[in-house]
Amino acid sequence: MIMKIAGAQLGSMWENPLQSLKKAEPYIRKAADQGASLICFPEQYPTGWDPGSVQHVQDREGLIVSRFSDLAREYGIAILGSFRERFQPKPRNTCIVFNRDGEEVASYSKCHLFTPADEDSVYSPGDKPGIFRLDGVPFGIAICYDLRFSGIFNVYAEAGVCCMLVPAAWPALRIGHWELFIRTRALEHQFYVIGVNTTGVNPVDAYCGTSLAADPSGAVIARAGLEEDLIITGIDPDTVYRTREAFPVSRDRKPDLYNRMRAGREGS
Repeated sequence: MIMKIAGAQLGSMWENPLQSLKKAEPYIRKAADQGASLICFPEQYPTGWDPGSVQHVQDREGLIVSRFSDLAREYGIAILGSFRERFQPKPRNTCIVFNRDGEEVASYSKCHLFTPADEDSVYSPGDKPGIFRLDGVPFGIAICYDLRFSGIFNVYAEAGVCCMLVPAAWPALRIGHWELFIRTRALEHQFYVIGVNTTGVNPVDAYCGTSLAADPSGAVIARAGLEEDLIITGIDPDTVYRTREAFPVSRDRKPDLYNRMRAGREGS
């Protein structure tokens, strides 16, 4: 079964959630018209990602979450969006997923906050995975900087996830790392990875899109350019299962051995 997943590579209307969501609507309509089951937006799309900003911090009843829910219901397509979620002692950088009926089915708060930009001084890290099923297919969520940390992707692979969705604000300066990590995470964990990046210049940095998807062999199967765009990727869960069966990397891992090696190193 081929499932279509859309990625909306858009620049935000800076710190203006209402206008950003208005800008998003034609992309949601287009993705639904083209038969996509889900559309994913970049990291903190309604406001733009800013590691130092706590403007528009909202709870689940706020404008941003409510509007994503309404749009999912109106166009009959699942939506993955993100927002600055009210949390104590500091807000969280949170993704939220709505099904076609506008019902929340998953959320995930960014675990690896971007310390080079002091995101950790303003935001609280998450500590739980975000897993949901869409038409029976298991999906997982990671956010931007999480791509650099294989361990969290291993958690999702062990949970049987077939496709990782990674909304991001990945800067143009390090765009080569972006593709490298997406392909590597897909290859080493033998699932699809779809990264949806922002584009354009804003007060934080310069971005160049290049949203892309890699299959379980690490091959790029969809790629956007530098401008605003909608990419649609076809994923096939059976490809994941066949790949893992033919090349059983996860079964050949030796976690007990690794732990003994760590213990031996620490005792030496």
